[in-house]
Amino acid sequence: MTAEYKVQGDIAIISLSNPPVNGLGHSTRVGITQGLDKANADPAVKAIVLTGDGKAFSGGADIREFGTPKATQEPNLNSVIRALEYSAKPVVAAVHSVAMGGGLELALGCHYRVAAPGAKIALPEVKLGILPGAGGTQRLPRVLGVETALNMIVSGDAVNSEVLASLPGQKLFDQLSATPESLIDEAIALARKVAAEGAPLPLVRNLPCSHPQGDAYFQFARNMVKGMAKNFPAPAKCVDAVEAATKRKFDDGMAFERDIFMNLMLTPESRALRHVFQAERAAAKIPDVGDDVKPRAVNKVAIIGAGTMGGGIAMNFLNAGIPVVMLEMKQDALDRGVGILRKNYEAQVKRGKLKADKLEQRMALLSTTLSYDDLKDVDMVIEAVFEDLGVKEAVFTKLDAVMKPGAVLASNTSTLDVNKIANFTQRPQDVVGMHFFSPANVMKLLEVVRGAKTAKDVLATVMAVAKKIKKTAVVSGVCDGFIGNRMIEEYSRQAGFLVDEGATPQQVDRAIEKFGFAMGPFRMGDLAGNDIGWAIRKRRYVERPDMKYSKAADLLCEMGRYGQKTGAGWYDYQPGKRDALPSPVVDKLIDEHRKALGITPRKISDQEIVERLVFALVNEGARILEEGIASKASDIDMVYLTGYGFPLWRGGPMLYADTVGLFNVVQSMKRFARNPHDDAKFWQPAPLLRKLADEGKTFN
Repeated sequence: MTAEYKVQGDIAIISLSNPPVNGLGHSTRVGITQGLDKANADPAVKAIVLTGDGKAFSGGADIREFGTPKATQEPNLNSVIRALEYSAKPVVAAVHSVAMGGGLELALGCHYRVAAPGAKIALPEVKLGILPGAGGTQRLPRVLGVETALNMIVSGDAVNSEVLASLPGQKLFDQLSATPESLIDEAIALARKVAAEGAPLPLVRNLPCSHPQGDAYFQFARNMVKGMAKNFPAPAKCVDAVEAATKRKFDDGMAFERDIFMNLMLTPESRALRHVFQAERAAAKIPDVGDDVKPRAVNKVAIIGAGTMGGGIAMNFLNAGIPVVMLEMKQDALDRGVGILRKNYEAQVKRGKLKADKLEQRMALLSTTLSYDDLKDVDMVIEAVFEDLGVKEAVFTKLDAVMKPGAVLASNTSTLDVNKIANFTQRPQDVVGMHFFSPANVMKLLEVVRGAKTAKDVLATVMAVAKKIKKTAVVSGVCDGFIGNRMIEEYSRQAGFLVDEGATPQQVDRAIEKFGFAMGPFRMGDLAGNDIGWAIRKRRYVERPDMKYSKAADLLCEMGRYGQKTGAGWYDYQPGKRDALPSPVVDKLIDEHRKALGITPRKISDQEIVERLVFALVNEGARILEEGIASKASDIDMVYLTGYGFPLWRGGPMLYADTVGLFNVVQSMKRFARNPHDDAKFWQPAPLLRKLADEGKTFN
């Protein structure tokens, strides 16, 4: 049983005991109701205190039961709350640490609530594409007022208990305990007091609920939500449910909430958000690296290279309070890098995102050097130098000579072979890839590249460090481009073929941005620098002469149109501005290129553009899974959601393929393979994709 029962004098204490956050799984729900029955049947018990063991009152639903029959098996959460409400003896919720989702709804079903200071209170269901399903939209407005409750429900953000307890007229908490440690004693004292008074037990459901502006307020709320969350249906439905609390009888409002909840559960947006929620947690788990593998201590870090990437990487560690020593070959490069890093922090201060004293604290953690000898005491080093194997060899040979035993040697390479880099040292077990995405201080993704000889405790160390610097870490095996860049190459190849065949760069970008990508492939190329892709293609022409590309991008680079940094790429750019302006020069280049190929341009639909770009990601993703480069499809989704601007509400390329249906994806690929201007060989479905489609299965 995951709820414990004990009696202290004349008070029964029911403690949720389902670590880590006392999720309200089936056995926990059974434990609560059995405890209530026991307490109500014992004449020596006068009142009941409901609390949670460990680090939470309750974090809500048990995610381990998502999608299983146990999630709705009786007693469901509504049944448990009903049992609390109709307990003949007073029930006091002793809320501490975390009361979120179903945990807060559980507390709202109790007759009284005492909260410890510092407790995080939230109804975060909207972040899973749903709304509270056990009365949260009906009860919270009754205790906090409509506007405060609606703001919490629509945002899903947590609010500290003392903030809520200080609101005038609030009825959420009957009292705030003096300290977290005194919570249970104060809850027991309140339970004894109300039991002795013998007054009718108060129910939140019986409290009035209204808003003075009524319809006008809710229309305003809908307009606000529509502007902020146009691709997600749940926030607008939250407004509908809270409005129902003000206009309907309580039980009718509950039924209305339940109908909305069930309908939202079936939406692709909710499926995507629930997938992301679970995928993010799954990404942190490496199949053969268990909890018994302890990470190495990382108290000081070195960064090789003070360029844009090196500075961005350094900021992550400085933000986390970890000292950084930055190395460059020349003093002017070092000074320039530190200057840019400081300017980035100053910009944050100017925008009110950082306090001036914090800026100085972080800069004080940064030291600089021109000598590798100054790195001998650091625990981890990350190189962020030019993407050339010869340059990497020089760096890692020097690091191998000076770094202390057990230090982690990491490369920020985005495409190069980590095994080759590891073999430049006498300690390949200590070498790992840590591929940050630009801008490194902003982007959440960190691709962790596991070499053939990378030690398990090195992987555990990098995953722990990633968590500390607030990155979403995804483990990749060694291959050219790892997960993200290997897939984006196929996406970019398709973008080139689409232009060859008749689309314009603007149409391709518009179509995929309408689908939900943050940026289309041509605007992305201009931002990153078209010369980067050019360098990769030049390498491909030697290594894989059979690999087909549109030559339009090469012609563009031969003109020096590298993108925003040169003021011209696929688009034209005005000085000091980032607006992408259609370019007559590029139009002419594409037209002449088509004539040279003998291609008569055809009209291409936005649907074809989206399918070719996204299914290219899917097919290459399936090959990556087959090869074991990624251990699970959800890892690929996390890479694209956190590093490449894939729309969150679609859940990543692999989940999107599941949603469309893998049979339909394969049928589209067969159609694309018949296109004489495309790469028919690429469009042969990956064996894993074909197998899953034939068996009616999915990636996730």
